[in-house]
Amino acid sequence: MFETLTEKLEGIFKKLKGRGSLNEENVGSALKEIRLALLEADVNFKVVKEFIEDVRARAVGRDVLDSITPGQQVVKIVHDRLVALLGGVNTQIRFGKRQPSSIMLVGLQGSGKTTTAVKLANHLIKQKKRVYLAPADVYRPAAEKQLRILGEQVGAGIFEAENLRDPVMICVEAVKEAGKNGYDTVIIDTAGRLHINEEMMEELKKIKDVIDPSEILLVVDAMTGQDAVNMAGKFNELLGIDGVIMTKMDGDARGGAALSLKAVIGKPIKFIGVGEKIEALDVFHPERMASRILGMGDVLSIVEKAQAAVDEKTARELEKKIRKNEFTLDDFQQQLTQIRKMGSLKDIIGMIPGLGKIKAAKNISPDDGELVKITAIIDSMTKKERLNYQIVDGRRRKRIAMGSGTKVQDVNRLLKNFVEMRKMWKKMTKKGGMSLMKGKFPF
Repeated sequence: MFETLTEKLEGIFKKLKGRGSLNEENVGSALKEIRLALLEADVNFKVVKEFIEDVRARAVGRDVLDSITPGQQVVKIVHDRLVALLGGVNTQIRFGKRQPSSIMLVGLQGSGKTTTAVKLANHLIKQKKRVYLAPADVYRPAAEKQLRILGEQVGAGIFEAENLRDPVMICVEAVKEAGKNGYDTVIIDTAGRLHINEEMMEELKKIKDVIDPSEILLVVDAMTGQDAVNMAGKFNELLGIDGVIMTKMDGDARGGAALSLKAVIGKPIKFIGVGEKIEALDVFHPERMASRILGMGDVLSIVEKAQAAVDEKTARELEKKIRKNEFTLDDFQQQLTQIRKMGSLKDIIGMIPGLGKIKAAKNISPDDGELVKITAIIDSMTKKERLNYQIVDGRRRKRIAMGSGTKVQDVNRLLKNFVEMRKMWKKMTKKGGMSLMKGKFPF
């Protein structure tokens, strides 16, 4: 996400920071390029205009132009204004005093409401909430079945609609049932349409009136750009929403909708969908996102992902094995599994400060398929081979390659890299470099 915009802004700021001094003309030229980059990223025209004027007013003052590092000062101003544009601070879900609290998900058909309902349930369950799902979409075939199958995977309760066909009654009964069974949160998956119409809005208003939800969250597809912003404005006008969940952010290299939404409709983005997996729903942090847009990385998010993927006991056991030089291919495969839980390699690299620039400079394209290939190779080994890589001779390598659908060269490369990694990690333990493990990093 924001890949195209990030590359352009990094180029603009590199030129700015390369100058020993700046004047109003230099700043004005850079702002023209930033303006064009934002417009090409599909940011709302009025938002871009106000943003550029705001940055200009702050960047051409004597305190900035006469400073020792004027380029860095301008970058900081742009960063601060991006944070403000994205909403300033992350906005948490509000849970009402009434138990159970109800969260209503609304949006057009195809925006990903049902999948998002389960992702949100998974997120809240990890925060020790007891979540109940209400299938209020009676129009889309198999919507209830999809919600049930996915909901069971994350341990959420699911209301049995049975013969009920009235969405309002389903919601009323679901909240009653949730209360009887000790659930504290109900997530309502409402029906969408191909476009906003009076019938849909009337149905949603009725549900809102009888349920009195603590939150109404609009689910929008980031890849629809400014259409998503316009649609959000319409929903807010006709129904009233508390925030937005933006899906498919991982597939949107421009990001204009995310940069425009708060400024245009005054409602915050609360979560972003960053993949198809159940875990691929992130809390939206404006400051972290602004840093990523400017190529500064996002260390806090990667630490949180690592902490969620790896438990401390496993990390300490791994450190002991490395210190004793007992790290095996079984252990290596376990680490790869934990890395994959954190998200795509591309996203992880984008969160590490400076690594994104190295990747671009060397034209490196991280491929999650490589992790799948490595896992397949290790799976094709016997238990003895995984515990003692040294017995994997030429004959065994051919068998492993055939069993994993790879080439002997792939097996050779894996074993070579594994040996080098063992040596490197052994040196790190002697120098005290394994402190990263205490931060629960699985690599």
